[in-house]
Amino acid sequence: MGIINSTPDSFYNKSRTTGQEQDILAKASKMIEEGAHILDIGGYSSRPGAAPVSEKEELKRVIHVIKSIKDRFPDNLVSIDTFRSTVAKEAVLAGADIVNDISGGGLDAEMFDTVGSLDVPYICMHMVGTPQTMQHFSNYIDIEKEISYYFSEKVKKCHKAGIKDVILDIGLGFSKTLEQNYELIRNFSYFKSLKLPLLIGVSRKSMIYKLLETSPEKALNGTTALHMAALINGANLLRVHDVKEANETLKLYKQIYT
Repeated sequence: MGIINSTPDSFYNKSRTTGQEQDILAKASKMIEEGAHILDIGGYSSRPGAAPVSEKEELKRVIHVIKSIKDRFPDNLVSIDTFRSTVAKEAVLAGADIVNDISGGGLDAEMFDTVGSLDVPYICMHMVGTPQTMQHFSNYIDIEKEISYYFSEKVKKCHKAGIKDVILDIGLGFSKTLEQNYELIRNFSYFKSLKLPLLIGVSRKSMIYKLLETSPEKALNGTTALHMAALINGANLLRVHDVKEANETLKLYKQIYT
């Protein structure tokens, strides 16, 4: 899954698009050529401390991006990265194939029913609080068990709402300390017991560049190392900024383990 951020403030500036169709299609084309199966479009930065964005502005940022990509690359999958049901609905009507929700339905009571009515797959991420407050909610007694319980309850609600296909994302960097992020990668296979596809989003995150005392721009090597660790421990889907390097990691993993 290749990341295309239609935002001015995402933490990694090379993931941003200017919003101009030429720039959008150039980014999409490059990612598809490098092996992206899904393009993830977001219009609301979820980095810690990011300023809130109105629903109107979020729609303005993402709908024309989705339409441009689907018009040029109709056979490639697009996901909409949003926690708002209205944005999810408009994005799917514009051509999006998947809804990727960082809040797991926690920030919009209409999300599950909306996705169920749209009959598209749903990516359910673990987060406590909001993008503005999440870093205050990292007190866990047993983090793996608590996240697993969170997912089991969310999946029940998804199925009740008619959502057939659910993908789980443990939400690295969201309401978790640096140490907890690494514990979750180390114990990632724990979540295989849920018997659902597992996505991991670690690309260039602060858990890498803070530990290595560098920056998002210099965190590709660390990202690649953690992608291999995640694959070994059971990840089914990588959400990435650098598709070529992630695909090379996947090929090497398959050569060794399959």
